[in-house]
Amino acid sequence: MTFFEPNPVLLAFIFYKKFIFLEALVIIALLRVIGGRGISLWPALAAFLLAAGGVATVFAPAVGIASGPLYVAAAQAMAEGGGMAALLVPSVMFLVSSLTPRARWRWLDLVHFVLLLTLLGLWWWTK
Repeated sequence: MTFFEPNPVLLAFIFYKKFIFLEALVIIALLRVIGGRGISLWPALAAFLLAAGGVATVFAPAVGIASGPLYVAAAQAMAEGGGMAALLVPSVMFLVSSLTPRARWRWLDLVHFVLLLTLLGLWWWTK
């Protein structure tokens, strides 16, 4: 590998955190909101809204709406902590939803665990 050839694990980490993690979290949080009842609904809704905001921020330049104070604030929040803070906050909200006693569809928790473990593993590997 030469100096200008990027590490494949680093490329996988960047691709995963930019185009897979939040999008998948939006889907599983929406499923928890649809199928949820009681107290598990609210943290899942917060996770959905935060993750959807992150997805909108990622794809805003492609759509041509990458201007204005709202986008600038969201892009700065997405860049905080190397981009990991914007990924971990909605993930923690979904985790709170999964810890509630009346959460339904526990297989969503398994999917979230695999997504989070993959993200943290790639992050650790690139450090």
